[in-house]
Amino acid sequence: MNILVTAGNTRTMIDRVRCITNVFTGRTGANIAVEAANRGHRVTLLTSHPDTAAASPNLTVKSYQTFEDLAALMAEEVTSGGYDAIVHSAAVSDYHVGGVYAGTVATGFTDVSAGKVKSSHPEIWLRLTPAPKLVDKVRTDWGFRGVLVKFKLEVGVSEEELREIAERSRLHSAADLMSANTLDGAAEWALVGAGEYTKVPRANLAAEIVNRVESRFFTSL
Repeated sequence: MNILVTAGNTRTMIDRVRCITNVFTGRTGANIAVEAANRGHRVTLLTSHPDTAAASPNLTVKSYQTFEDLAALMAEEVTSGGYDAIVHSAAVSDYHVGGVYAGTVATGFTDVSAGKVKSSHPEIWLRLTPAPKLVDKVRTDWGFRGVLVKFKLEVGVSEEELREIAERSRLHSAADLMSANTLDGAAEWALVGAGEYTKVPRANLAAEIVNRVESRFFTSL
């Protein structure tokens, strides 16, 4: 199989030197990529943390930093890479910075966007606008018809609620397989499935994902 894996986190730029990001390092995606490569599959890993992936002769690593970097890489790879499966585990920014403003609600705001926003403002306000969901472009904009695996993280929900959220999210993106967890349980377990979900120990997650991708791919031949 030829597999594309996305991992790591994207940066949303406030100016040319400052950014908003998240806490995830991409180890889960890197582990999946290495697991698949060690089984003999050809794997391309797109990650913001290339140091998390162990070397493998079947593994090609391409790095990115910003949301725009990852979007461009995915568009190119998905449309021209001839992939049989895509595992989209990257923690992608939910918002773009739509403007940087100084002022207050009472006095009004002034746009202070710049290559480097001055640090002398008493306070600044950021306008955040929703970013497109890259996983939703995989089937639609980029026309991918292979096996698609989506990841979902939630905070403050029960395991039963997570199962329902995961399945709705899977169907929304037309994914074949879903991996979902909560922030509190992320180091210990994940739910994996489609329709029906299995609780998988975190240590077994990479192997479980690759097993299920292989099963879906080979039964479709």
